[in-house]
Amino acid sequence: MDSPHGAAVKAEDFGLKGPRGWVFRGIGIDAAPGSLIAVEGPSGSGRTCLLLALTGRMKPTEGHAEIGRHRLPKKMAAVRRIAALGPVPGVNDLDQALTVAEQLREGALLQRRYDGPVRALLRPRGERRASTAARIDEALAAAGLDVATLPKGPRTSVRDLERLESVRLSVAIALLGAPRLLALDDLDLKLSDAERAEAWDLLRSLAARGTTVLAVCSEAPADATVLRTGPAAEPAAAPAADPAAGSAVVPRPMDSKVTWGLQDAAPQDSDGGNADTDAGAGSTAAAHDSQDSHDSHDTKGDDDALAEARRA
Repeated sequence: MDSPHGAAVKAEDFGLKGPRGWVFRGIGIDAAPGSLIAVEGPSGSGRTCLLLALTGRMKPTEGHAEIGRHRLPKKMAAVRRIAALGPVPGVNDLDQALTVAEQLREGALLQRRYDGPVRALLRPRGERRASTAARIDEALAAAGLDVATLPKGPRTSVRDLERLESVRLSVAIALLGAPRLLALDDLDLKLSDAERAEAWDLLRSLAARGTTVLAVCSEAPADATVLRTGPAAEPAAAPAADPAAGSAVVPRPMDSKVTWGLQDAAPQDSDGGNADTDAGAGSTAAAHDSQDSHDSHDTKGDDDALAEARRA
């Protein structure tokens, strides 16, 4: 059962196919509200597409999922209303030309315009400003970002923020709408070991408050529920059986918190496969996992699926 804040995340045989093959496939999960979920896998293995599909921003082509009792792919709009995106490169990048204060005000304005109740727009201006300021302060506190410690305080340019500070700012903006599911991409990208530990501590604190957190990473912490994308590792070869003792079966080690998503080893063209999307406000037409140019041949299915994403 869902908590008042978090959303349960369930999926069965969840998959998305692009023109060149499967981006991800065979995803299964059953996570309770307030869970910390890590999507772990190499860059280009469909991690970002899976994140966007589970938040209602990209339409799956196989299986189903339930986010807070809203079934995907039928209820994508309903899922978008309860799921917010933290930092997702290429989808909701921070505006480098703005200051931190301007970015926060813009985020609050967009949230009130598209997600807030209509009656909130009819309140007196002074009351609206006070309410917005209170929401921003609460979101900053939850994200662990003290703007007073920035070089120029709230007037600090977004482009001058450190990587972890940018993550915290993006999380604060996402929290303005009090989401039941918060999703972040490339959490540990360009972070030191100490900063990575701080980032996971932040997500644990949000999950402890009741918000379900879904984070893409290259290496998941031990206490997270893990979804792995990419081809699963082959089991270790079984030792030779003693003929006198009969046949021996060595079971493959399993972790109940780990689910492997399967990919085609060599993506193939498909005439009818597509990866439609139904992105909400703020989603863009190009979302991708960061990768070196020499990896592009191995990730065409992922790239093609992402290329078909469009702004609603």
